[in-house]
Amino acid sequence: MCGRYTLLADEVDILQAFGIEQAIENYQPSYNIAPGQNVLAIIHDGKEKRAGYLRWGLVPSWASDEKIGYKMINARSETAHEKPSFKRLMARKRCLIVADSFYEWKHDGGEKQPKRIQTSGRGLFAFAGLWDKWEQGDKKLFTCTILTKAATDFMQDIHHRMPIILPKDQENAWIEAGDRTPIEAHHFLESLETEDMQAYDVARYVNSAKNNDEGCIAPLV
Repeated sequence: MCGRYTLLADEVDILQAFGIEQAIENYQPSYNIAPGQNVLAIIHDGKEKRAGYLRWGLVPSWASDEKIGYKMINARSETAHEKPSFKRLMARKRCLIVADSFYEWKHDGGEKQPKRIQTSGRGLFAFAGLWDKWEQGDKKLFTCTILTKAATDFMQDIHHRMPIILPKDQENAWIEAGDRTPIEAHHFLESLETEDMQAYDVARYVNSAKNNDEGCIAPLV
């Protein structure tokens, strides 16, 4: 799964890395991004790529209660093309969720040890995501979920699931304009290669989403 991550890059670096022309409104780096928060995402509106904020925790357009979002921070890529909550989004509402590392908790005896996990070859990357618009009365929400898959050999030692990190040369293909069938989007995800990764232990300070400073990423001595 993916339940916490970071985005520490400068805005200019993000714009350059993803080929975005317009500034990111209200951009703020974060050491500890958690479900329920607004997260930086990139979509293609049919004309160009646009960066902006979505709330993490998918609220499908048909949902009667927005609280469902707290249960839908992740979507299993193996079945997303079949599930009512995600099938339509796999076809038409795909997004990039911008990050530069994520946290996972490894069971170590009776305790859980948090680890910070990064790609070995680059800093900034994008999770494969889905998004939707929800309206009820005068209230509108734009929300998202992160697609996950079975862990690689490297990640299996830490957790049995992991977020899908898109290869750099496949980011635009994931969000390109035009419909795909849900099964086509599924096959696309299954075809992706996995990058080498690295991890190190961090303090349990990161366990609280209220903590958002360098202490979250400081290596545990």
